[in-house]
Order: sequence, then structure tokens, then C-alpha cells
Amino acid sequence: MAAIDNVHRPVWKDDEVMSIKAEAETHKVIAVVSIHGIPARQFQSIRAELRDIARIKVARNTLIHRALEEAGEMTLKLFESVEGQTALVFTDLNPFKLFKLLENSRTPAPAKAGDRAPTDIIVEKGATSFRPGPIVGDLQNAGIPAAIEKGKIVIRETKTVAKAGEAISVRLAGVLQRLEIYPMEVGLYLRAAYDGDVLYVPENLRIDEKAYFGQFVLAVSNGLNLSINTAYPTSFTAAPLLQKASFEAMNLAVNAEIFEPEVLKTLLSRAQAVALTLVNKLPNEALDDELIALKDAHARAPESVEEEPAQKKEDEESKEKEEDEAKESESGMEGLGALFG
Repeated sequence: MAAIDNVHRPVWKDDEVMSIKAEAETHKVIAVVSIHGIPARQFQSIRAELRDIARIKVARNTLIHRALEEAGEMTLKLFESVEGQTALVFTDLNPFKLFKLLENSRTPAPAKAGDRAPTDIIVEKGATSFRPGPIVGDLQNAGIPAAIEKGKIVIRETKTVAKAGEAISVRLAGVLQRLEIYPMEVGLYLRAAYDGDVLYVPENLRIDEKAYFGQFVLAVSNGLNLSINTAYPTSFTAAPLLQKASFEAMNLAVNAEIFEPEVLKTLLSRAQAVALTLVNKLPNEALDDELIALKDAHARAPESVEEEPAQKKEDEESKEKEEDEAKESESGMEGLGALFG
């Protein structure tokens, strides 16, 4: 019986099956997409846009089923996703990038009667371009509060005419098109993608990139903070740990009044400040001429003294170094986004 079937089966069907199998063998990823409702002209435009990175194959579902069965485990997992108006997409992109590419390739389209609203459809209040006429009744019958004001038709209040998931009526579809409101999206809708190891469905591929990137940044920040607080040296924490150790050592030396060259200037400055405070509290009768002169000079000095050039230069160099390290950290973060395109 099988031999008889093969004799009567058109050659073009075998060629289609062989073509699908060949594409599956030469590409890393094969995906099943819905092409329902895509006008021929727009479908050709999508195919042209994806020509350099993906191949789109349209065939009868029976032939696709047969090709998947003959290809064995490599593609059989996609079998149940082939239903209705279907096409296959062959590419070397990973499934995440393919899904994002297909999502971004969709374009707005007018709603047809029976379509279900993808999101809440809202008609904003305000003047329209319509002159008074039967359109007022059409708008009102579709649930849109319309009236005539100053020779024009206006929508009196913002109205949600269909909630997400609700069917769009014939009246509403016509009115939305006349208002140039296109709530639908036309494009390839991915049903499943297979990379030879894992079967992906849209729920796996639809991710919030900003949220995930924020989690990566937070994880790196927490890891860096933990490493520094536990004094765990790595290529990223070595510099901050040395800076922290240097600061703590300097602080200890100053508070313990250890006379080392690095802290002598700070200790002398502190001693001078204490001496000036004491001198300012004493009357001139208790001071000699040198201390009185010092007291007067301090009184005439401006409240804020500009930083010494050497100290200011040192602080600027330290700030530039911190900014360079921050830029290096950010450049490393940007690499995480490469997975998603």
C-alpha cells in the first residue's frame, strides 16, 4: 500500500518535504510561526526584511508534519505547534533574538469584525476631522459619545470602547478605521522555537530586559560590596581594598598620634587648630605679642580657605581615577545585553 501511495503522490510534495528537512539540518534554530491575517504584500515585505538572517518557508501543514516526522527527534517536538495558517522560520539566531526580531517587525493594522482586542482600545476626547452627518450616529452606536460643536464632530469624553480580549463588533471595527485607530498588529507570531536541545514557547522568550539588566547590576554591586566588606581580594576589589586599608591606617595613626612622616602634617594642623581655639578664648592681657598677632591674623582670615594646590590636585586625580573605574564597570555591564540583541 505504501508503494502505491508513493506512486500516486506528486513529486512536488516530496520536494517540499526534502526542502524542509534540508533547511532544518543546515540551521541552528527552527521556529513555527503563525501567518494568520497577514496581507500578501506585507508578508513579502517581512520576508524581504529577514532575508539575510532568516528563511521563511510556507507549506501545507500535512507536508510540514511529514517533514518533522521524517527528521526525527531533531524537529519532532515542534509537531503540535503546527496548526492553522503556519510557516517555518529557519535561522542561526538564538531563540531570544529571533523572538525579539519578530516582535519588533510587527506593524499596526485596522481591526476587523470578530477580532479580539490585544489591549484596551481607547478613543480620546477631542475634535475630529468629520463634518456633521451620519457619522455622528455611527459613533454613538459604537459606544463613542459624539456631538456636533462649532460645525465639527467632537468626541466629548475619553472612552474605552473595548477591553483587552473582547471581540470587536462590526460597527466598532468600521468606526475605528474611519478614526484611523489601528489597534491590531500584523506580523509573524512565534508559537515555538527549537534549537536542538530546548523547545521554547513565547512565555519563555518574552522577558523584561530592563528588569533583568537591573538585577544583573544589583547582583554585581552586592557581590562587590560583599567582597570589600569581607576583605576578599579579586581583580575588581584589590584597588578599593588598598584604598580602604590606607585610609584606615592613616586614621589610626592620626588618632593614636603616631609620629610618622605621612601623618606629621595632619598632626601639626590639628595641634595648630587646638592652639588657635585656646588663644581665641584667652584675653589679650594673657598673651604675648606673638600670640596676639597670631590671634589677629586668624580673626582677619576668611572663613573658608581655598585648598592647597597640591592637595586639590591630589583630590582631582583621585576623582578621575574613581570615574575611570566606574566607566570600566559600566562597559562590562553593557556586554550583558548582547544576549538579547
